[in-house]
Amino acid sequence: MEVLVMAGQLILGLSILVGLHELGHLLTAKLFGMRVEQYSIGFPPKLFGFRMGETEYSLGAVPLGGYVKITGMIDESLDTEHLGSEPQPYEFRAKPAWQRLIVMMGGIIVNVITGVLVFIILLYAYGKSYLPASEAKHGIVAYSLAQDLGLRTGDRILKINGQPYKDFYAVRSPEVLLNNNSSYTVERDGQILTINIPPDLIEKLSDKNAEFIEPVRAFRVDTVMSVGKPSAFQRLMISLNMAKPAEEYPAVKAGLKSGDQIVSINNQSVRYFHELQQELIKNRGQRVTLGVVRNDEPKKIDLKVTENAAIGFIPEFDLKYETVDYSLGMAVKEGPEMAFGVVRDNIKAFGKIFRGEVSASKSLSGPIGIAQIYGKTWDWYRFWSITGLLSMILAFMNFLPIPALDGGHVMFLTYEMVSGRSPSDKFLEVAQKVGMVILLSLMVFAFFNDIFKNFFA
Repeated sequence: MEVLVMAGQLILGLSILVGLHELGHLLTAKLFGMRVEQYSIGFPPKLFGFRMGETEYSLGAVPLGGYVKITGMIDESLDTEHLGSEPQPYEFRAKPAWQRLIVMMGGIIVNVITGVLVFIILLYAYGKSYLPASEAKHGIVAYSLAQDLGLRTGDRILKINGQPYKDFYAVRSPEVLLNNNSSYTVERDGQILTINIPPDLIEKLSDKNAEFIEPVRAFRVDTVMSVGKPSAFQRLMISLNMAKPAEEYPAVKAGLKSGDQIVSINNQSVRYFHELQQELIKNRGQRVTLGVVRNDEPKKIDLKVTENAAIGFIPEFDLKYETVDYSLGMAVKEGPEMAFGVVRDNIKAFGKIFRGEVSASKSLSGPIGIAQIYGKTWDWYRFWSITGLLSMILAFMNFLPIPALDGGHVMFLTYEMVSGRSPSDKFLEVAQKVGMVILLSLMVFAFFNDIFKNFFA
């Protein structure tokens, strides 16, 4: 089910973005009297379609792109039969260069507008939630990557790049990780230290198992987890020895209850959640005695820790998030800044790749990686946040001066407008073929890179 949720969000998100992108090309082409032969969301084979006027509208079975076929344009279809005849008034090639430029920019412009609108609407509807840095009053939990930097559990991060900060999770924001010479100012046992952030930290954090920093969190039991009756499909998989039957979580059997405060494991004091995790890992697969406080009364609970170092409860932490509400005016002001911040972050990321500070294989994601970013549960706020972010990335990527991308067409049209001479049709045809080879190679690389990262790395 989780795979279906991720795939569903990916398909819906890409269909929206690709559909709007291609709609930008279609509307601007029709505005200037160009004939649009086909508008498709998805690639062939065609699932269904209909014709309205001169244009066929269709939905393809491969939901990883789309296209608009404009008469007289050398595009991914590589249809060059028309090039031997005189341009007709309704053809792309018959129109002035400035009109063709607007048509090629149409998809990019629509994606930018979409991204900006998404961020404006989300800010206005939901505001912005964050964890105040002051909530990390017990310091940080430093996992392996943080320890490699020189951070230690219990450290308090006072400043980022020499400046006080408001949101705790700014410590791992793109603005910090993508900048050169970033640093943390840390208080440790009454001493003030400076911890430098290496340029390749963002690459290490892209690993699916990477753990970095969390605030030290006091906790109590919020919900005790139980396993429901397996579905018909799960029972079938179990009968075929393709899955193991789920066991009741130990906490349910042992009588742990919501509101309980776990204070020890085998008489080892536990004050914070990371201490509990450490003790469970030490005792995985073994029986332990929990010291619990329930309604101010101490109790002992015996149970067996699972092999996954779990006992089966959802914690409630002592952290208090804050939400900033946005008026429409505030949202209109900050929404574009957030949207274009995505573009700036991508430019910085490309810079790190080209300088060799991070590897392309760990930084780039294909369909599988994007689906994982959407997540295993369907949350509309998260869905639209990621879709807005992808809309800006799609606009940025399409603007790159690579033949076969909109940016390649823009590059050649700009040359034509500046020089007064247009590249030959043969040159454009060859450039389109070269660009398609580049794009297909990148797509294959991204797809198999996803497979390697998820199943072999």
